[in-house]
Formats: sequence, structure tokens, C-alpha cells
Amino acid sequence: MRAIVPFCGENRIFVPIMEFELKAAPEGTKARAGLIHTDHGDIETPIFMPVGTCGAMKGVHMRELRDDIKAQIILGNTYHLYLRPGTEILTKAGGLHKFGGWERPILTDSGGFQVFSLSDNRKLTEEGAWFRSHIDGSKHLFTPEKTVDIQRAIGSDIMMALDECPPGTSERAYARKSLDLTMRWLKRGWDHFNETDPLYGYRQSFFPIVQGCTFPDLRREAAERVAELGADGNAIGGLAVGEPAETMYDMIEVVNEVLPEDRPRYLMGVGTPANILEAIDRGVDMMDCVMPTRNGRNGMLFTPHGIMNMRNKKWSDDFSPIQEDSECFVDQVYSKAYLRHLFISQELLAMQIASIHNLAFYLWLVREARKHIIVGDFPSWKKNMVEQVTRRL
Repeated sequence: MRAIVPFCGENRIFVPIMEFELKAAPEGTKARAGLIHTDHGDIETPIFMPVGTCGAMKGVHMRELRDDIKAQIILGNTYHLYLRPGTEILTKAGGLHKFGGWERPILTDSGGFQVFSLSDNRKLTEEGAWFRSHIDGSKHLFTPEKTVDIQRAIGSDIMMALDECPPGTSERAYARKSLDLTMRWLKRGWDHFNETDPLYGYRQSFFPIVQGCTFPDLRREAAERVAELGADGNAIGGLAVGEPAETMYDMIEVVNEVLPEDRPRYLMGVGTPANILEAIDRGVDMMDCVMPTRNGRNGMLFTPHGIMNMRNKKWSDDFSPIQEDSECFVDQVYSKAYLRHLFISQELLAMQIASIHNLAFYLWLVREARKHIIVGDFPSWKKNMVEQVTRRL
């Protein structure tokens, strides 16, 4: 499908290179089930993407991601991969797929959020974002063009535009200034993406990011300008960064009223199981978060019946399986008592078991959501599931 896409007074011929099929969009909800086609395979939506910041999930093999967790796409981080191992090594390897042994799709963020988190060691200018490495203090510059080049070297199937992620509590004046800068960066990144080619013989897509903090009019304006591009998909950034959950849900609704229905919508960095279900209910197709692995390493397990703190004394003589009533989990061999023992003993295996369990649960959750969207009873299923997954066991 060809489209004349106007942006900032220019007309550009743009041919979508990543197809999105809408499989179900029942009444009574904005939730939808879709299928994204990439050169590394198809992705069933809604989907959760495990976060492999440096090109790997901490303590989890790619085989486990593929066979046990059933991940369809993973996320890598441009900032971290740029610093280590660097684009020279990644290019020599033939991209991150070959470097890390992952044959399915990969999405990379642009590094904007990581630069945002380095508030004491970064400076934003019209040119781009200056920052100092958290590794050795060396100084670097991310421009919209350079982050495209880095993601070309990484070889991700879906790359993101460079943006600024303002805090959720930002004043309107700052949010306005930040959004204007993000949109100017977007034009440069979009142009550079369309003027360059993939390095490894397969297609790459570019997602712009909607910012605007917690101000509905700014969010709507950003979504309109992003939608004009006609990109393969669109992202919603700058949420889950300090604002209340209900405000986040409101902003998702505002943005998704504008973003095109025939392109996937990616909510960045969100979140809890309940957040994910609420986002799906509002028309989000893709999500990622470090919570399954980060919280898992600290002893928190997510289950269909609630949240377990595996350090609690109550599990010390509970010899029942960690999860025994669902086909999606792979840790039936381990008891709650054994896992608690491993955490108390500071055994590394505890963190691995918990990470695999949580990732498997998150992927199960979105698969179940997809099933209920297709069947047509998602609203009632979701209401019950939100109540269950927020319990403390």
C-alpha cells in the first residue's frame, strides 16, 4: 500500500514494510487481536516483549525464551548496546540476531529513556542528547540520525525514534518545550530512516513516539502529528514515569482515539499485570517492562491468583508446586518451600526460576487476553482477572 505522507510541508512516498492484520475487534472494548508480519516471523497481538537490555534476559537462555516462555519478540536497548559491545562488534557479527542467537523479531528503543534517567549526566540540545557513559564517564552524543544508524547496526526489526521522556509530574511549560523538541527530532530521524538502508538483507520498521506528558491536548496534538507519518506502527511513551495509574489510562485513551487502527500501538515500559490488561482494553497491542525479571530476582512472583513474596515465612513448609493449575508454566517441579529456601540461601537458581516463571506468566496472560478477545468475552474476563492478579497471597 502506497501513501502520500505529508510532514512539515513535505510530501514523501512511503511504502509500509511491516504488515499488520486485524483479526478481531469485538464491541464493548477497544481491545483487539492482530498479527504483525516481520521478516523474522509473525507476532500475535496483544503481545508482551521481554526486555533484554544488553541483548540478553538476565539468567534466562534464549532456548528458554523460545521454548518455555514462548516469547515471540524481545527488546534490546540502543543505549546499552551502543556502549557495550558497540556497533563495530555488532556489525561484524551480522547484527544482534546472530550475535545473541535469537532468530525471532527484535525491537530496540532509541536510548531516549536511558538518557532521561541520567539526569545528572546529560544535556539536551537541538542537535541531540549529550550524556556521559555510566560505565566509564566518557562523553557521547545521540542525535536522531545517529540512533537510526545504531539501530541499523543492531539490526532490530522495529526501531524507535529518539525522543525526550519528561517526568510524569512535569509542568505544562516544560512538557510543551519537550514535545516540540521531540517532534523536531522525529522529523530528522524519520528522514534519515527513509534515506538509509538495512545492513543485513531484511526489512526494518521505524516507530515514532507520542509524548506530551499528562496534558490531553499535547498528547492529542502529538498523536495527530505522528499519525500523519503513516509509519508501520506507533508508540506511546512517557507514561508510568511518576503519574497516577488512572492518569496513564486516560492518556492512553486520548492517544488511541487518534492513532490509526490499522497499525500496531506500542505502550512503552508498562507494567504490572493489571496495567497490561487495562492497556489492552484501551487498544494497546504491544508492551514491555523489566518488572517480570527485576521483581522476580527480588523474590516476587506473579500468578493468575495473585502476587507471592517468596521470602515470606508462610512458604517455608508449603511443598505444593509454585504453579500447578495452568499449562503455561514450566516450574511445576519446584515447590514453594524449595524456592523460598533458595532465596533465603541467596542461591542464583532462585532468581533464574523466578524470572522464567514471571516471564512465562506475562506471556500466558497476553495469550489468554487474545483468546478472550477473539471469543468476544474479554471485558468480563478482564474484570475478573484484574481482581485476581492484584491480590497479595
